[in-house]
Amino acid sequence: MDRKIEKKKGLRLKHVVVGVGSLLFLGMLLTLLFGSSASTYRVNKENMSIATVVSGDFDDYINISGQVKPISTYYLHAYEGGRIVEKYLEEGALVKEGDTIMKLENRNLHMEILNVEADFVSKQNDLRQTKFNFESDMVISETNKIEAQYHLRKAKRNYEQEQYMFDRNLISKEEYIEARENYELAKKKMEVSLIKSQQDSLAKLNTIKELDADLERMKRTLDMVYERLDHLHVKAPVAGQLAMLQGEPGQQVAAGSPVAQIHDLSDYKIESWIDEHYIDRITAFLSGKITKNDSAYALKIKKIYPEVKEGKFKVDMHFSGAKPALIRNGQSYYINLELGDPEKALIIPKGAFFQSSGGQWIYVLDPAGEYAYRRNVRIGKQNPKYYEVLEGLEVGEKVIISGYEAFGDNERLALE
Repeated sequence: MDRKIEKKKGLRLKHVVVGVGSLLFLGMLLTLLFGSSASTYRVNKENMSIATVVSGDFDDYINISGQVKPISTYYLHAYEGGRIVEKYLEEGALVKEGDTIMKLENRNLHMEILNVEADFVSKQNDLRQTKFNFESDMVISETNKIEAQYHLRKAKRNYEQEQYMFDRNLISKEEYIEARENYELAKKKMEVSLIKSQQDSLAKLNTIKELDADLERMKRTLDMVYERLDHLHVKAPVAGQLAMLQGEPGQQVAAGSPVAQIHDLSDYKIESWIDEHYIDRITAFLSGKITKNDSAYALKIKKIYPEVKEGKFKVDMHFSGAKPALIRNGQSYYINLELGDPEKALIIPKGAFFQSSGGQWIYVLDPAGEYAYRRNVRIGKQNPKYYEVLEGLEVGEKVIISGYEAFGDNERLALE
């Protein structure tokens, strides 16, 4: 006969296994539905710098440092070599145009001057002798011409008389012919005398012109040699400040070697070195300004040097108007250099995050401000205060702009 078996009451092992499995499955399901797979890092909110994305005018400028320099510098070189006899000024002295800075001595140059002077005197003597000979020859030539004219008149008169008598058969034909031939001979001699006189005169005049030209060249050469002698006195070509002076008394200076520099203090410029990152954006006549004692002074780029040294290139900037009252050579200023006109853009303040992310991503806070999520962005231009945001952010969003070194590769931050 069958017997009814009663079920045992109470919690059994299989009930525990089923319950735990159900809870794990429910937890996984909730995580998939409401959770996030991103890694989370807890941070203290008070230790971070948080900024709001705004839309505003982005001023396209950079901040650079510059140093005051004289508007120009004159480099003095020794025209003539020589030994320094005396120095009249020292470095730092203010000079006027024409002031003698130092004196040189060159004995070879003095000998050269004596030789040129001797040649000049010799040329002068040659010219005087030639002129004297010319005058003597002119006297002789004029005497010969007078005599030729006398013989011509005499022969002509005799010929006319003989012709008169021959026509009346008072003399022989031979006497008539002889008188005619004498007249023709005298006439030829007169012509030859005139030609010779003219030729001698032209020859002598050409000779004198050549000697005069030689004498003038010798005089110019002598003047140039005297000028070389004057160059032994090294003089300031402009007024300014003597910035560099080389050599001491007794020292030999070679011709063409640098001996001094003079700063023209009539005006000033500012010399600045700019990072080569901006080399394609820097052009002549870009505007800048410096501020001193609450006053702004306008500048413009006048010269861009092509050479890049240690990642920087040099520019010269001139003042567009007024200059600071107490400006001095060597002073340093910070310059705001404008690279373009202001433009409307999304902007965020500059921060250390850029060094960590390279400007390619940033942590963006959620609306509640409890979490921050990593998001890709694209940064455009930058100035000393702001970055221009091209993509990835919206107006009003809050971002972390302080450094990310402690956050590692975590994609989500829990803000406490």
